[in-house]
Amino acid sequence: MKSALTESILLIGCFFFGFPLERAKSSSVPPANEQAAVLVGAGDIADCKDLSGAEATAKLLDKIPGTVMAVGDLAYPSGSKENFTCYDKTWGRAKSRTRPAPGNHEFRSAGASPYFDYFGAAAGDPKAGYYSYDLGTWHIIVLNSGCKDVGGCEAGSTQEKWLRADLAAHPAACTLAYWHKPLFSSGSAHGNDLTVKPLFQALYEANADVVVTGHDHDYERFAPQTPDGAADPARGIREFVVGTGGKNHRPFGSPKPNSELRDATAFGVLKLTLKPNAYDWQFISEAGKSFTDSGSGTCH
Repeated sequence: MKSALTESILLIGCFFFGFPLERAKSSSVPPANEQAAVLVGAGDIADCKDLSGAEATAKLLDKIPGTVMAVGDLAYPSGSKENFTCYDKTWGRAKSRTRPAPGNHEFRSAGASPYFDYFGAAAGDPKAGYYSYDLGTWHIIVLNSGCKDVGGCEAGSTQEKWLRADLAAHPAACTLAYWHKPLFSSGSAHGNDLTVKPLFQALYEANADVVVTGHDHDYERFAPQTPDGAADPARGIREFVVGTGGKNHRPFGSPKPNSELRDATAFGVLKLTLKPNAYDWQFISEAGKSFTDSGSGTCH
């Protein structure tokens, strides 16, 4: 053990000469890029006619640090500038840490211009609406399921080719994508949307791990599966539908294959804790509701 005199000499040296004090280092803290990162959010959020649901989920975000994913249909009914003032009153509190995806209601305003104006550079190129970023050790891809508004989503479309190029350029151990319209959904209002299947296919071929969507106003978790809907625990993609941001609730139809859990009673957010080579999920309900869901998965 160092004597008090030795400790004093070390401190004086640090003060006058600026060299680091070795004993202040901690080997127990992993590098920043190896620590867990949090991605939290939902879709189908703020309706100017009734903001109570959006406010309930915004209060959840207030207590959860991390990056916010706003998964489309953020401002009802038409994604107008006025509608986004209602979004701003609720989820706008987390705007500085939000990475959004556009929904079909955003495109009810020409070119989804109010959406792109509101979020600025965080929403990507206004002519595309898709982009990617890294979060911890994970690669995150945000896509635009407004296929007819962005030149299509089919194989060979501009977005699909961009997606494949982005995946090739970012061969991360763990990959997550989010967009608005789900390929798989048991929701009675919309259900499966095959227009996004080529995007899901590209992700599957690149060994992506998780997809998060909205559109149907409910919560649903699927087991890992192929783009054709076959169970694939080894390398399938786990899809979540999280259309629970506050707009309203809608009933389910018949459960689709591989649907593991469903709820249409509670607004809430999905919290994903992204670790090196693994992830935890937790659905957190609005105050006063008891539904929850949690679990863990590993990257391919």
